[in-house]
Amino acid sequence: MRPTDHLKSLCQSDWTAATSHAFTNDLVAGTLAQDKMLAYLRQDYLFIDGFVRLLASAIAQAPSLGDAIPAAQFLGLISGRENTYFLRAIPALGGTPEPPAPAHPVTQEFQALMAKAARSGRYEQMLAVLVVAEWSYLSWASPHADKAGDLPFWFGEWITLHSGAGFEGVVTYLRDQLDRAWDGLGPEDRRAVEETFITATRLERAFFDAASIGYKTA
Repeated sequence: MRPTDHLKSLCQSDWTAATSHAFTNDLVAGTLAQDKMLAYLRQDYLFIDGFVRLLASAIAQAPSLGDAIPAAQFLGLISGRENTYFLRAIPALGGTPEPPAPAHPVTQEFQALMAKAARSGRYEQMLAVLVVAEWSYLSWASPHADKAGDLPFWFGEWITLHSGAGFEGVVTYLRDQLDRAWDGLGPEDRRAVEETFITATRLERAFFDAASIGYKTA
């Protein structure tokens, strides 16, 4: 079993819930209420800063230039096309990207996890969070890629950003990097990666759970 498959098996219940969630089912069907999509995007946009810093930290820790370049190319996509999507979709749904939305508790927890991984100086810790974030999104979006063109752009482009050959290549690269890093780890460091992967998956599920009720806290 590949190391990344092993890691996913440790949190299969949360993984399945996060990648086949009622929230994303409604999104890909085009039936998700616009106010819920707006609240979701405003929370998700809060991840950009931390995600960019985490990905940049992983680039700095990559073993070689060849290992770093695919992540650097992905960083350009996040800071370009994906960032622009937020700046278009949030106003189209009646909101504003600035000032930022108040961070929901689950958003805060995920931001803290990204920051902790970025500060750790440990490539495998950074990859554990990145793999969960991107592999889980590929898993829910890719089966519905053919529906994107028939949906309003705030639904359709979100699916397109997380599906297709280009994004599949990103996930393949991240998984390969984590698989290779895992092979060089001792038992204690492997347990630490397992803990981070499990936590990140739990938070992905919790993020969609919160999105399904509009990030209400009471």
